[in-house]
Amino acid sequence: MLKAVIFDMDGVIIDSEPLHNKAYHDMFDEIGIDVSAEMYQSFTGQSTINICKRLCDHFNLEQTPEYLVSLKRKHYKRFFESDSDLTLIDGVLDLIKDYHNNGVTLVLGSSASMSGINQIFERFDLNQYFKAKFSGGDLKQSKPHPEIFLKSAEATGYNREECLVIEDSTNGVEAAKAANIFCVGYDSFHSKNQDYSKADMVISDFKEIAYQKAKHLV
Repeated sequence: MLKAVIFDMDGVIIDSEPLHNKAYHDMFDEIGIDVSAEMYQSFTGQSTINICKRLCDHFNLEQTPEYLVSLKRKHYKRFFESDSDLTLIDGVLDLIKDYHNNGVTLVLGSSASMSGINQIFERFDLNQYFKAKFSGGDLKQSKPHPEIFLKSAEATGYNREECLVIEDSTNGVEAAKAANIFCVGYDSFHSKNQDYSKADMVISDFKEIAYQKAKHLV
């Protein structure tokens, strides 16, 4: 019986990928590196610090990963504050309220920075629905490592067999399955070139996992 749901944020709760894309590419331009589309797509679901470590290693950069993170966040903050069109993904607020009203414990497990998570949660008043929030940037390992989902499941107070993860990235799905948690892959037009083959279930509309349909999935 479903007792808890762990949400990813980028691509599941909010389509902030265009903002991240612009922020990363402004950072790439600022430090003078050419990141291929294939390499950029492989970043999906990973924390900013791990991405910046990969960039430093790959391009043999003199700058530190922490410096790259600060540049990326500077650009993201500028875009976030100026983008009045930023909205929640269709149907996700209804799903969050549906779970919450049916007594399901909600936890966020996102690779975004905690400052970025708090920006989104405050802007859209989401804190009232979630018991806990975890940022990949605050953990030792990044998705596809299962650490974030192991900690998120523990925070729910329930067994992993009573939890469900909603993810939209290859790395996120792999992390959920490595944690032995039932994983729903959310395949929407926001998701690009992601692999959902390891997910237990793939959806394109959140109505497919409304509480009455999802409660017996796990």
